[in-house]
Amino acid sequence: MQIVTLSFLLIAALVPQLMAENTINLPTIGEIVRVDSKLDQLVGPDARIEVLASGFDWSEGPVWVPRDGGYLLFSDVPQNTIFKWQAGKGITIFLKPSGFTGVGSYSSEPGSNGLALDREGRLICCEHGDRRISVMPWGEGKRTLASNWEGKWFNSPNDVACRSNGDVYFTDPPYGLPSREPDEVQGYGGCGVFRIANSGEVSLLTREMTRPNGIAFSPDEKTLYVAQSDSSAPIIRAFDVNDDGTVGNSRIFYDVSSEYGKQKGSPDGMTIDTKGNLFATGPGGVHVITPDGKLLGRIDTGEATANCTWGDDGSVLYITADMYLCRVQTRTKGIGW
Repeated sequence: MQIVTLSFLLIAALVPQLMAENTINLPTIGEIVRVDSKLDQLVGPDARIEVLASGFDWSEGPVWVPRDGGYLLFSDVPQNTIFKWQAGKGITIFLKPSGFTGVGSYSSEPGSNGLALDREGRLICCEHGDRRISVMPWGEGKRTLASNWEGKWFNSPNDVACRSNGDVYFTDPPYGLPSREPDEVQGYGGCGVFRIANSGEVSLLTREMTRPNGIAFSPDEKTLYVAQSDSSAPIIRAFDVNDDGTVGNSRIFYDVSSEYGKQKGSPDGMTIDTKGNLFATGPGGVHVITPDGKLLGRIDTGEATANCTWGDDGSVLYITADMYLCRVQTRTKGIGW
């Protein structure tokens, strides 16, 4: 298929507001790589990677908010800012500071990262600099859901997935710390995957992963997927979810070791459609993977791609890729739509 590509220099020269206000004839980047013809059922042959806005330091953690006509929120981690994009209105600042409220500088990635909506529709936020998971009801201020486990600080909560029963699951690598290493002073001395139960109890689910990052549930919530952004083992691991919300047996679900370093990016954020297919970031862009771990193709942005989520009517995939905010019209829908 023919791919329309806009040069990096041309895109970088355009300001985010102007690009975002234009909703037709948008510039495109990258290409759709088809490994299996079954990808056509999920991402049509005419699909394009449209650029909605550009000029960010490191865009991350997108979430669709079905309020006021619908809009997208996403983090710029180094800028300590949550931006808002709405069709026809463009980019505005939604929240600043978003992840570090202290005095002076903290680290190179102090801001918010992963964002999600809980079952009540409140905004859940992973905050690097303040080392916590926060919740913000609409029209109110934020409050802390959790900042520690057994009195020991988290490193820098990275990504989050909300279960239908109200539990909040999140990953805790060290990327927001000044040293970018697990904190030994007030922390628990490692990297973990945690659960905040609906009761408020915080529990460490596993330390099995060296650099846990993106996180998502299968449609039936019986499997928890966690990406690992470790150059020595760039994988996605699948955990069985027990009835009590803990995790049991795990397996390597997807491994990109053979591709790592050949293209920009590593396993990071992910989202899942109603059929259980994973749209997971990795080298090149977004890898489209079946529930049995087979690669169907890639949405290659050509950039280090951080995360993705569903929006609009559930069929539009929004992608945060380094300096870009992009979208792709698909033929599937995300969970919950």
